[in-house]
Amino acid sequence: MTKQDNIFAEATQAIGDFNFGEKTAEVFDDMLDRSVPLYRELQRMLGEIAVEFAENGSGVYDLGCSTGITLETLRGAITAAGKRVRLFGLDYSQPMLERARERFATLSEDDRPQLLHADLNQGCVIQNASVVVLNLTLQFVRPLYRDTLIRYIADGLNENGCLILVEKVLSGDSLLNRMFIKFYYDMKRRHGYSDLEIASKREALENVLIPYRIEENEELLKRNGFMEVDTFFKWYNFAGLLAVKQRSRR
Repeated sequence: MTKQDNIFAEATQAIGDFNFGEKTAEVFDDMLDRSVPLYRELQRMLGEIAVEFAENGSGVYDLGCSTGITLETLRGAITAAGKRVRLFGLDYSQPMLERARERFATLSEDDRPQLLHADLNQGCVIQNASVVVLNLTLQFVRPLYRDTLIRYIADGLNENGCLILVEKVLSGDSLLNRMFIKFYYDMKRRHGYSDLEIASKREALENVLIPYRIEENEELLKRNGFMEVDTFFKWYNFAGLLAVKQRSRR
């Protein structure tokens, strides 16, 4: 059972960098529900988009799969559509992977997603893929390695395959950027987080989560093998981008 997120509920003298260790894994599902705007609706959208691109016999990858929520969404939607794919979840955090394994423990081995340990800063192996998801993951990859990671993904996608990218984003205007962040913190207060928790987590994430503007993400995708890029979701400082791989020239 998921515990309530109270990691930053008590004042401490020193706040370390945010990490995805055991304490975070224990409360991560609650953290997502309370910290990501429209999270359940966003999950539903990921599932329905994936169904449109998923091809029988191909691979569907969730990079930065954490506790397996998105993998569960993808599996449910694609299975309901009558398609058979191989599901893969990659994550750097062993505690997160352990909770993902618990989530799928009752499934048969054939139906269970394959969960793999991987540091996305070092790239990853993608093969015969029709869908790849980066759900609030790329923002934690060091900017120096993002081009390489997106190129790995594009190379491993089949023609007409897609990458679904969800990220925190920056506004190009500083006034709007401050306003969107204010609205985001207001949402977190409505979901029960205190001002102390909001401020402490902001400090912990400062050097760990590095967002881009939507335009920067679009450019990143297009220069690394994606032909079409469009925004399918936008809520103040959160955005979802759908990128379709460039077709091979014959």
